[in-house]
This record gives sequence, C-alpha cells and structure tokens, in this order.
Amino acid sequence: MDTTIAAISTAQGIGAISIIRVSGKDAFKIVSKIFSNKNFKDAPSHTIHYGYIVDNGEKIDEVLVTKMCSPKTFTTEDIAEINAHGGITTTNKILELLLTNGCELATPGEFTKRAFLNGRIDLTEAEGIMDLINSKTPEAREMALNQVQGKVSNLITDLRDDLASIIANIEVNIDYPEYEDIEEMTTLKIKEKLGLLKTKINKILKQSNTGEILKTGIKTAIIGRPNVGKSSILNCLVGEEKAIVTSIQGTTRDSIEASVVIDNIILNLIDTAGIRETEDLVESIGAKKSLKIIDEVDLVLFVVNYNEKLTLEDKKILAKLQDKNYITIVNKADLEKHIDDENLKNKVYVSALKDENIEGIGEKVKELFNLEQIETSDLTYLTGARNKAILNKVLKSISDVETGVKNNYPIDMIEIDLRNIWNLLGEITGETYDEELLDQLFSRFCVGK
Repeated sequence: MDTTIAAISTAQGIGAISIIRVSGKDAFKIVSKIFSNKNFKDAPSHTIHYGYIVDNGEKIDEVLVTKMCSPKTFTTEDIAEINAHGGITTTNKILELLLTNGCELATPGEFTKRAFLNGRIDLTEAEGIMDLINSKTPEAREMALNQVQGKVSNLITDLRDDLASIIANIEVNIDYPEYEDIEEMTTLKIKEKLGLLKTKINKILKQSNTGEILKTGIKTAIIGRPNVGKSSILNCLVGEEKAIVTSIQGTTRDSIEASVVIDNIILNLIDTAGIRETEDLVESIGAKKSLKIIDEVDLVLFVVNYNEKLTLEDKKILAKLQDKNYITIVNKADLEKHIDDENLKNKVYVSALKDENIEGIGEKVKELFNLEQIETSDLTYLTGARNKAILNKVLKSISDVETGVKNNYPIDMIEIDLRNIWNLLGEITGETYDEELLDQLFSRFCVGK
C-alpha cells in the first residue's frame, strides 16, 4: 500500500457535484500540483479549500478540496477529496490529471480494503458498508448501519471471548495444576460451556435467516395454470404494466422478473408461464420451466380462480407445493363463487382486475415468515453466505470436540481443537484471513469506495 490511489467516488453522469477521492502518502503533494490554492499543502487537517484545478495554466474547473490528514481518515492515510462540478468530461479530466501526476487508479473497493488492512474497520463492518449502499428498505438500512457501527462484530467477539475463557482455563489447569483457586475444566464443565456456545450460535444463525429476508428479499414465483391472472397480479404488485395481459391462454411464454417492496419486505417476483398440458412446443417448454422454478424459490404465490372449481391442473400444482412455503391467491373475487376452497391453505382473496385486497398478499407473507414478530428495536443480524457458512462449520467443529470429550481425548488435544474454532470465528471479522478472500470480497465494491 505504498502507492497513492485515486478514483471517482460519485456516480458517473450529469449532476450538481462529483467527488474525486485521493488516498496515500503523496495525496497532498499530487493534488497540489494541479490545484491553484498554494496554501493547501501546508494547511491544517480537516479543512476545505477553494480554488481551481489547472492544467498547464488552463483552468479545468472551479472546485473545493477537502484535506484530511492521517490517521483520522477512512483509510487512516492522508486523503484529499476534490468536489468538482458534476459532468463526465470535467470529472474524467481531473482524474486523468491525478493519474498523470503520480496517482494509480484505485481498484474496486480499494479504499475500503485499505481501511480494513490499516485496522480502521473489520470485515463485517466492510461488508456492512456495501450493504448500506445497496439497502432498499428502512430495515435493511438499519441492519447495515448496525453492521458498520460494529454491533455485528460484537456478536462474534462475544463468542470468541467465551472460547478464550475455556481455552485459558484449560491451559492454566495443564501448566499450573497446583493453583487451587482456578476453576478446573472438567469434562462436564467443558460440555456445559460448549452447549451454551452452540445455543448462542444457533440463535445467531436463526436470526440471520430473518436478516437475509430483510436485506435481499424473498425469491417468489407466481404459479398457476393459464388465465388465472398471474400477470395481472404481478402488474398490481409492481404498480406498472410489467407483463402483457390478454384473455388468450398461454400469453406468458417465459418468466418475467420484477422486484417490489411491500410493507418494507422485498419480494423478488418471477411471473411464470401457465402450467398445463399443451401441444404448443414453446408453451410446453415454458410450463416445464415453471415447474422447475417452484423448486428454486423461497415462496410460491399459487393463483386460482374464485369463479371456477379447482381443475386437475390446479390439483397437480397443489400437490407439488405441499413441502413449499406458499400462499394461495384466489383471484377474481369480484365474480360469483364456484371454487371449492375448504382445503386451500394461506388464502388471500383478491381481484386483480379491480386492484382489490392486493395489500393482503403482503400481510400474508409477513404472517407466513413470522416477520410480524421481528424485534425492530435492534436489527443486529449477521448476514451473508460467507459468514453463515463459517458459523455452520464452527457448529460442526464444536460437535466434533464434544465427541472427543465424550471419548476422553487428552485435554491438550481438546484445547488445540478449541483454539482452531477460535481462529475460525476470527475469519468472520477478519482477525484471520487470506489474500484471495479479500480480493474476492472487495471486488464486489464499486470503484471509488
């Protein structure tokens, strides 16, 4: 990290301002080469300076430049931020001048990566920054902010502290058996403490599933036979004509995707082709694809008609849904009732034509996923496939240690296994890491962040 990096931190395009960020040991020296304000280089930290960006005497733009000295910066390095007028040509020209005068172009997420490597933040906080940028609901924003503030890191720190306490006691028992005032880590006590640790981890994992729903949404398929109003329901939920709606069976030949936020819950919707036996090759392929999608989603909105009895096709779909989370949407509730709905589960009666009771779908989703029971006062959840995979690996390792304790393995071997678990938990926060992991994680960030 001996280089000084630069990148555009605001979205490219026409806007009121654009920000070009520079970080590194030569940040002030390089900016001073192209900044007309000669007082900038020797100015105190955390001050803003007015002037022009110039190139061989030619004024490029009127700017404000913020100076922030190490270590009280995001990366803990010297940072200069150039606030220029928004616009692609001007912004790119300023970046070009910085690169010409000694900066290197930052890679995706390199500013945040430097913040991590310099000890400013840990990995969960870094992931929280990206989640904050991508948040789509108030709950997702609050969860991400809690992660940025280190509340999620504290969950892992507490687990590591519990393990460290067990390890320390075992080591004292081994090295100083004559100390009678130190708690003896008997087999029973180790099992008891590991049991409490597993309970904590299982609680974190359970809550993480809720956190994932709040953060990324529920992958949802709208399923049913032709002409029950699947596309009309999609359009009602989204609030626009996303799908073509006609009275002709088989209009929807392929899946259509859209996202909608209902009561702060993100539904990632897939409107599928109607499922029925048909000689039409294209429609038949669409129907097979719809059946396959059922196995790939978290929730199915199963649509039937209020004014018709359940058909054989309806019953076949229903049989396939028995092991899935599904809501039965009884559409066309404005017409005369003919449906035999006594055995249908999680029913919501709607009229897509008249846009009636569409909000009932969101209420049923919250009920089905127990989202009404979420404790909204403290949305501190560990999310992300990487973190959940590590916790599941930790649970497996703890079970292996419990087996070793049961089989009377030597206490020093158990202590080694516990220390490995302690290191494994450290991978979540970045106490232990490898370069490949960092490159993969920060490559998902935008350039300039």
